[in-house]
Amino acid sequence: MRSRFPFLFIWVLTGSVLFVIPCTAKGSDLHHGGGINPEVVADYIHAVIEADRTLYATHVVNRMQETGTVIASEGWKKQKALPLPAQMLLLAGLKVGESGLGLQYRLASLFPIYERNGPTTDFERKGLDAVEKDPDKPYTGVITRGDKQYFKAIYADIAVSKACVNCHNTHILSGKRDRSVGDVMGGIVISFPME
Repeated sequence: MRSRFPFLFIWVLTGSVLFVIPCTAKGSDLHHGGGINPEVVADYIHAVIEADRTLYATHVVNRMQETGTVIASEGWKKQKALPLPAQMLLLAGLKVGESGLGLQYRLASLFPIYERNGPTTDFERKGLDAVEKDPDKPYTGVITRGDKQYFKAIYADIAVSKACVNCHNTHILSGKRDRSVGDVMGGIVISFPME
């Protein structure tokens, strides 16, 4: 039962953040129509994703590896290991995408290990380039899919643990092998419907 504690802690913390964030929106963040500005919504979503990932990487992955309890590995299912922080974020993004809310998020990079994690549009390519150059500023815009408009934001994806850089620096498919903790690895791509 002890091994479930870190995941429970992260889940409880995430729920707390989701409950507190909408209640603290400033008046200047509200549209004249009463809704919250999409840039602010994207910032809220990104804050939760980043908190979850950082806490998972530092309090679960790093701690378990340092104590020799369990390792994090790309082949986590076969090895009875923990998913890498990037894999955990991607898995969570897939689960959120199944909710039917239209909210999607994923990791993308100009130097992905797997092609599916590369940019899928010119918007993403430009956004990944922009956050590489200025990681403090998200790249945002409105895109159209079918007959619906979506707000899309790309935030710099910063390597938060040794597990992140070790994977990228040693993976046979990696296009870049000189990563360090704190480097921009790519971007966290968030999109949600404007209605």
